[in-house]
Amino acid sequence: MALVPCVTLNDGTSLPAIGFGTYPLTGDDAVAAVESAIGCGYRLLDTAVNYGNEVEVGEGIRRSGIAREELVVTSKLPGRAHGYDEAVASVRDSLARLGLDRIDLHLIHWPNPRVGRYLDAWRALVDLQKDGLIRTVGVSNFTSEHLRVVIDDTGVVPAVNQIELHPHFPQPEMRTEHERLGIQTESWSPLGKRQAPFGAPPVAAAAEHHGVTPGQVILRWQVQLGSVPIPKSATPSRQQENLDVFGFTLSVDEMTAISALARPDGRLFGGDPDTHEEQ
Repeated sequence: MALVPCVTLNDGTSLPAIGFGTYPLTGDDAVAAVESAIGCGYRLLDTAVNYGNEVEVGEGIRRSGIAREELVVTSKLPGRAHGYDEAVASVRDSLARLGLDRIDLHLIHWPNPRVGRYLDAWRALVDLQKDGLIRTVGVSNFTSEHLRVVIDDTGVVPAVNQIELHPHFPQPEMRTEHERLGIQTESWSPLGKRQAPFGAPPVAAAAEHHGVTPGQVILRWQVQLGSVPIPKSATPSRQQENLDVFGFTLSVDEMTAISALARPDGRLFGGDPDTHEEQ
């Protein structure tokens, strides 16, 4: 089983340096994948209301036999729950589906700025943290402006911002802003999904040099950037492979070459947080 280091968050808690993503797994496949991932050594699990698999994630946790306190369970608030009362109800519903009495990390999934109620949702998460139903509060897909609004209003800096981040879209400006504010970057779609640059010369060359797979190279690149990647796989051997990225180090030149794969149109589906609306 791989040994995964941890990163310390601005609220004094910690996260494993790599997590297990569960989208779009559902049903028995999701239960089996979560149980397998925990068996491989994953301790950070990532779900969301809109993934429709919180029940399965909870069942996978119970079947794993691993003590609850060893796991960091993440879920996310959907756009339709951005009012204060709606957010409180949504978190309680997530707890019920997961079968847990606390969510370790709860994020606002998208800011939905046109609706303009993400601040109400953030106030609710902050209060639920005070009540002990959430351990750590964070956001997802927030821009610098969205971060400024919630911080200025509540004085509470999100511990995490989970953003799209992969070699075609490395987000240097947001990573710099996170570092300035003391926010941990998490990466969704960390490999780039169908656009994953496994065959790109910098990735392929680094894989050959270090005797690892292209996927391991990209996840190691993520870790060395200071981000926490959240890869997804339902295959136990791939789950293990994705976790096994702490036995080698990319050089500065290798890191620079992979980052240079950035594209102006690098987003996977055009999910601009200023315009994307999640239900």
